Amino acid sequence: MYGFEYHRPGSVADAASALGGADDGKFLAGGQTLLATMKQRLASPSDLVDLGGIADLKGISVSGGTVTIGAMTTHAEVAASADVQGAIPSLAALAGNIGDRQVRNAGTIGGSLANNDPAADYPAAILALGATVTTNKREIAADDFIKGLFETALEEDEMITSVSFPAPSKGAYMKFKQPASRFALVGVYVAQTSGGVRVAVTGASSHAHRAGMIEEALGGNFSAGALDGVTIPANGLNSDLHASAEYRANLVKVMAQRAVDACG
Repeated sequence: MYGFEYHRPGSVADAASALGGADDGKFLAGGQTLLATMKQRLASPSDLVDLGGIADLKGISVSGGTVTIGAMTTHAEVAASADVQGAIPSLAALAGNIGDRQVRNAGTIGGSLANNDPAADYPAAILALGATVTTNKREIAADDFIKGLFETALEEDEMITSVSFPAPSKGAYMKFKQPASRFALVGVYVAQTSGGVRVAVTGASSHAHRAGMIEEALGGNFSAGALDGVTIPANGLNSDLHASAEYRANLVKVMAQRAVDACG
């Protein structure tokens, strides 16, 4: 690991100021990816701005059918929250199956979304639930937030402050895990929202995305059987030592059907 300057601000404004004064600074959330990358000397930021001391970035609230989660809220806190379990149980279940206990107690929702790993779970959640990502500068709709492989709409000096999830009438997330990392080989989140059926897929391609074919099929008949005639094309899907593109394509359909069944 290379040397760096460490900052622990107490407010969002101070954090933005610290990053603005750095040559090549990075915000530090849970550190599950960034610190490992630095240890391997694949990244060498001049400054780390630790967001862990900012109380305004933590906590969970429910208002008017919307669950708002602070960016520095850990996966374990989301999973254990009675508010999340009551309003969006599928989101609490998703958080409870991220990584292992150490990851869940250190990793944060804001850090996961800002990193946007192609096999992470939260990107599928924001897309399927039609969430809004709030930063220190603006609000970003989920459909506009995810841009590509490890790429989001965030600017260099922009930090996520909270994420707001409208509660669906039904929702479920099903994940086929990579057994070592527990990332999603393929994960599918299905939700019945006020705007119709939304389906998001993670782990199958370079980034989480909406599954239009599945949404269309479920829009007319919300049942697992409605997907029997749907064929997911393998073109453009990931193919690696864990699974071929064709295997992932089949998993997308299977996980979607299981998610629909889980909706009840």
